[in-house]
Amino acid sequence: MNSVCVHGLGYIGLPTAAMLANYDNEVYGYDVDQEVTGRLRNGSVQLDEPGLRAFVTEAMDSGRLEIVDEVVESKYHLICVPTPFDRETKASDLTYVEGAAGAIAPVLRPGDTVILESTVPPRTTVDVVRPILEETGLAANDEFSLAYCPETVLPGDVITELRQNTRIVGGIGEASTTAAVRLYDTFVEGDVRTTTDPTTAEFVKLIQNTYRDTNIALANEVSKLARDYDVDSRDAIELANEHPRVDLLQPGPGVGGHCLPVDPWFLGHCSENLDLIRTARRVNDSMPGHVADLLSEALGSLNGNAIALLGVAYKGNVGDTRQSPALDLAAELQTRATKPPTGTTDGGITIESEPEGVEVLLHDPFVDDQVLNTVALDQAVAGADAVVVTTDHDEFAELDPGRVREQMNGSLVVDTKALLDPDEWRSNGFTFLRV
Repeated sequence: MNSVCVHGLGYIGLPTAAMLANYDNEVYGYDVDQEVTGRLRNGSVQLDEPGLRAFVTEAMDSGRLEIVDEVVESKYHLICVPTPFDRETKASDLTYVEGAAGAIAPVLRPGDTVILESTVPPRTTVDVVRPILEETGLAANDEFSLAYCPETVLPGDVITELRQNTRIVGGIGEASTTAAVRLYDTFVEGDVRTTTDPTTAEFVKLIQNTYRDTNIALANEVSKLARDYDVDSRDAIELANEHPRVDLLQPGPGVGGHCLPVDPWFLGHCSENLDLIRTARRVNDSMPGHVADLLSEALGSLNGNAIALLGVAYKGNVGDTRQSPALDLAAELQTRATKPPTGTTDGGITIESEPEGVEVLLHDPFVDDQVLNTVALDQAVAGADAVVVTTDHDEFAELDPGRVREQMNGSLVVDTKALLDPDEWRSNGFTFLRV
């Protein structure tokens, strides 16, 4: 039985700790936030992830997962802490990674293994974590092992993906790689692949998500182009994908979550060679504005209108709102909806009028958030001049257009996720647009 101290009990750390415990490792779950550890000891799992509560309870009831308030000496230390991202400067914040490494150093022993799992810019393992740990006087790869192994899970299916996805392990030397692989072999049912160094493993994780982000950006630009030619972009993409060497993803209202909007920028941490990648990020970030353009054009003006956004989560059938395009769209609509000046005085001074504004109503069956002021479906739709489908929740595909038409004040529907049948909605009197 391995002893493992998992640092960080968030979206990745807690499921990982439970997974290791349920596969017969002795696990200590540590987080710097004692409110988190206190809630977990009381049996409160607040992460919205199917099956996670029972999975964690099983691990704790077995006695193999213990939630602790101090770092515990362990054969393995896994760093699963956040790496915040500044949307304005595009800079990564490695404070939590540095803090975790600093907390491990006092308990690090010869023969121990430290594995960084947090998504980080290339060279973080060797340039940030290694120097902190070697301040102990122990030499990496000779006296302790150090490796990087990124998580690649999808919210909504974390437990299955932790177990089944291929893992990429890069140690700073052969001994470090071997030690890390030994731990993942205890629970990973998929392949465990190795690289020659941690930086390659860090780079692999980032380019995986950058590929998806760039592909989506192409689809989004195709969507804008198609509108200029009165072509349905989704029909065109479906037909284009009939070619055996073409695999375009789908357009949408933007890209959300913690990975796709962030990871491409990490690649530029020590490099200026972000040309295509930078452009792709700009295209995807422009999509909430594009949807606002569609609404403004179809309504004639945003001012004085009520617009219902169906979906606050960044992806379907989960409650994760991190960097949600729907929230960006809501902010964009409210920023734009200002009434123009009514005229000028005799002296030529502009008379500013008060903004008339736009009412934006948010509904999401997976998100009950008083801060965001989400409302029930009927409340969001009733009296709305326009409805925008912003998240691909399954239940939105089942909306009754006749009932929605009776509740709405207007008749505009914008489907950014291709969930609705255009012919059915148009036959019920709607002006129907889709991205």
